Amino acid sequence: MDPLAQTDALFFKDGNFEREHAQSILKDALHGADDGDLFLEMDYLEFLAFDDGRLKSASYSQSGGFGLRAILGEADAFAHSGDMSMTALERAGKTVQAVANGYSGALALSPANAANQPLYSDANPLDATPFDAKVKLLQEIDSYARDKDSRVKQVSASIAGSWQAVQILRPDGYRAADIRPLVRLNVSVMVEVNGRMETGSSGSGGRFMFDKYLQAGNWQSEVDEALRLALLGLDSIPAPAGEMEIVLGPGWPGVMLHEAVGHGLEGDFNRKGTSVFSGQVGQQVAAKGVTVIDDGTILDRRGSITIDDEGTKSARNVLIEDGILKGYLQDRQNARLMNVAPTGNGRRESYASLPMPRMTNTFMESGELEPDEIVSSVKNGLYAVNFGGGQVDITSGKFVFSASEAYLIENGKITGPVKGATLIGNGPDAMSKISMIGNDMALDAGVGTCGKNGQSVPVGVGQPTLKIGGITVGGTQAA
Repeated sequence: MDPLAQTDALFFKDGNFEREHAQSILKDALHGADDGDLFLEMDYLEFLAFDDGRLKSASYSQSGGFGLRAILGEADAFAHSGDMSMTALERAGKTVQAVANGYSGALALSPANAANQPLYSDANPLDATPFDAKVKLLQEIDSYARDKDSRVKQVSASIAGSWQAVQILRPDGYRAADIRPLVRLNVSVMVEVNGRMETGSSGSGGRFMFDKYLQAGNWQSEVDEALRLALLGLDSIPAPAGEMEIVLGPGWPGVMLHEAVGHGLEGDFNRKGTSVFSGQVGQQVAAKGVTVIDDGTILDRRGSITIDDEGTKSARNVLIEDGILKGYLQDRQNARLMNVAPTGNGRRESYASLPMPRMTNTFMESGELEPDEIVSSVKNGLYAVNFGGGQVDITSGKFVFSASEAYLIENGKITGPVKGATLIGNGPDAMSKISMIGNDMALDAGVGTCGKNGQSVPVGVGQPTLKIGGITVGGTQAA
C-alpha cells in the first residue's frame, strides 16, 4: 500500500485532523521563514521480558502527535503536541508564527522527489504475530539455554517491537510518508563455576516481522552466542595495559568507527566548526584504502529509512574515499547554511524533537586481505571482537571504548581471552594508523541505538577486520 494513502487513513480518518486545514495553518505559520514542515507521527510499541523462568513484564503502548517547525536562519521556531486535533494545531501555528513574525526569508524548495524504493514491509509486527506465540518463544529460549549447559544459573530474554507511521507536510503542498517496522531480540545468560559468575549477552533485530524469530535456528543462535560469551568469561584473564597493535574484528566493532569518526562527520558540528574534521573536505583524513559509507537504503536494516524525517530520500553517501574526506551528513537546515545538498540524514527521535544530522547505517568498506593474514602480522597485540560502552569528544576526537570480548595476539596467533580492556585514542589519529584492511566487511546484528543531544535513533554499524597500530590499551596488567 502507498505510504501516503496508508498514513492519510491513519491521521485524517476521523475528521478531527483535517489535511487541507492543516496545510493552511502550516503555510501561514511559515510565512517569511527559510524552511520548515509539519511532522505527523503515530507509534505503537510492545515489550516482553522473561526472567527467572517466568514472564516478568509485558507492555503495550501507543503514542502520537505533531511537530510544527519554522527555520529562521540558524534558529528554529518549534511547537509540538500529543493532541492530534485542529485546535492544538491552530495554537501551535500561532506560537510558531509569533516567533517567526518579522523574519524575511526565502522559503527553500521541497525535495525533488519523495518516492524511494521500499526498504521494508509496511505490515505491523505487533499484530502479525500473536501474543501467545511471543510468550512461547521466550519460554523456549529459557528452556533451551538451561538444558544446554548445567552451569547456566540465570537466563533473561526480551523481545521488543515497534510500528511507526510518519508523514511530513510542507507549505507548498509537498508531502512524504513512511511506515517503519522494527523488532529486536535480546538474550542474556549467566553461568557459575566454583563461585565465579560471568554473563554473556547477544541480540539481533531489524525492520522485519517477529516471525523470523519463530524459526528455531534464528533464536537458538542468539542463545548459543550468549552462552559462549559467558563461558569465555570464565577463562579470561586481566587485560594488559600499554600501547600496542590492535586488530578489530568485523561487524559490531564498527561502533568505534561510528562514534570516533561518524559523529564528527555530521553537518551541524562541522558548520559550527566544533568537529575535528571541520574544513577538511578534500583532504586526507584517514589512511589510503579507507572508505567510509553511510547508507540508509539497505533492505530490512535497523538503521535504514526510506525517507528521512524531513521528507528527503535516504541515500548511500560516501563520507571518506581512499582516505580523502568527501563530505558531511546533512539535514536541510545545515545543508542550506553550508550551501550543499541535503543527504537524507535529517532524523528526529519523535514528533516532540527537532531533526538534526544523524547517521543511518555507517560502515567501512572491505579491503583485499584475508583476516588470518592480518592477525599473523601481529607479534604482540590485542584482538577486539565486541565492544560495550564508549565515550567520544567530538571537538578533539579523543575516544575511550571498553572491549567486551577481546583476546591476546602472541606471535601471530590468537590466544587467551582477556577482560577489562579499554581502547584509548583519537579518531583521526586512529584512522591514519590503519595499516591492513580485511576482505570480510560485515554489518552488525541489528542492535545499535545512537544518542545525540538527548535523542535516540536506531542505527547500524559495520566494518571488515582492521589492523591499527599504536593504540593505548587500558588494562590491569603491564604489557
